Amino acid sequence: MSKTTIGIVGARGHTGSELIRLIANHPQFALAFVSSRELDGQPVREHNAAYAGELRYENLSPEAVAAKGVDAIVLALPNGKAAEYVAAIDAAKANPVIVDLSADYRFDDGWYYGLPELTRGKYAGQKRVSNPGCYATAMQLAIAPLLDRLAGPPQCFGVSGYSGAGTTPSDKNNPELLRDNLMPYALADHMHEREVSRQLGVPVEFMPHVAPHFRGITMTVNLWLQQPVKVEEVRELYRQRYAGEPLVRVTDDAPWVSRIAGKHGVEIGGFTVAPGGKRLVVVATLDNLLKGAATQAMQNLNLAFGFDELASIPPQDFFSA
Repeated sequence: MSKTTIGIVGARGHTGSELIRLIANHPQFALAFVSSRELDGQPVREHNAAYAGELRYENLSPEAVAAKGVDAIVLALPNGKAAEYVAAIDAAKANPVIVDLSADYRFDDGWYYGLPELTRGKYAGQKRVSNPGCYATAMQLAIAPLLDRLAGPPQCFGVSGYSGAGTTPSDKNNPELLRDNLMPYALADHMHEREVSRQLGVPVEFMPHVAPHFRGITMTVNLWLQQPVKVEEVRELYRQRYAGEPLVRVTDDAPWVSRIAGKHGVEIGGFTVAPGGKRLVVVATLDNLLKGAATQAMQNLNLAFGFDELASIPPQDFFSA
């Protein structure tokens, strides 16, 4: 049986590198091209040990990408860059599955919003898939089980490793500036705040920060509830909600971001009820490059082509030992 061909645009970045590794490990996918302006002409295997083929990076225009004739294209580009590729694909009357990792189509009802644990039931063969943001994934999974019990907007305090700021140099990915530091930014109306508010249908307040570690997100969420709850009741509610989800683990203690780095799953725990029972705090952690980006893209690709959703994702790498 011939393999399903996948191309990546924006393959130089951290997420593109993780995607190459996952596709190389997939029994039914074949990497057809990787586009990167900075690495043009260089062998992929020299930059990614997981890939052993002969492909070289190419600097492909949107029209050249559209002409490749592959089964699926992953756009791993900064925000605001996807539209020209989508337009070129449309103009060429090509019809590949497109998975966009930027925020460009997360507010477009014509695109399937692919957070499988929450939206899998809405997938009906759509070929345009918008991959959720890393912070947004953590927030939604932490809030969703109590969505119908909320008494007000959830407040979300998020901290990300500096890989979340991409590879283009900035204060937010400068290890020297981040040393012994916690850098707050975009403290109101952040893109992910709007994204989560739209997807959950309730206003959400989000305050992001970047820290000196390289990868991993910790998300502490404050939830005001309509009725008092007990910790045991809440923990069991989360366990029931995610019982069939191998990439979500509910824990008693608050999860550590250092233990989720390099893992494909999400850990949710640390459930704490304040006196009176109507205020709950919950903590979620995930790897921003994996479940927050590449792993989720792989889940969406598998879903689109009818493969096992976890194909190429090693079970031993779901969580820390």
